[in-house]
Amino acid sequence: MLSQTTEYALRAMSCLAYMPDGLVSTAQLAEVTHVPMNYLAKVLQLLAKSDLITGRRGVGGGYRLKRPAQEITMLDVVNAIDPIKRIESCPLNLENHSGKLCPLHSRLDSVNKSIIDQFSGITLYDMLTEDPAVRPLCDPAMSVKVDLTFGQS
Repeated sequence: MLSQTTEYALRAMSCLAYMPDGLVSTAQLAEVTHVPMNYLAKVLQLLAKSDLITGRRGVGGGYRLKRPAQEITMLDVVNAIDPIKRIESCPLNLENHSGKLCPLHSRLDSVNKSIIDQFSGITLYDMLTEDPAVRPLCDPAMSVKVDLTFGQS
């Protein structure tokens, strides 16, 4: 249902949420998220354009979240890449559908609304702290260091 690009963006944002105070290079993000580096660079540009991340170029540069993980929802990330839109009028512009949606588009709109409602209620922080035993992108064997103590006391 979500595009591959959106999946990559969610992976990158999850990774950045683990390191809220540091900069993470594109190469590090690509390794941890298993996303091709050139493709990831384009995804990161879209996220930066949507004001979800900020970056610094050059040696020692990288990316970080622009706001705390508690303030960034899955919907924010999804909408930065491939916005989910409600169906407000007949996409076919049929006169006999004026003022209401046909059963097909009504159901599609209902699904879109459910997805929007679900994604808007889940923050990056929620995903990272939901189950301490199973976290996104946390392969103990990975060579890139991430802060696995995120959200723990």
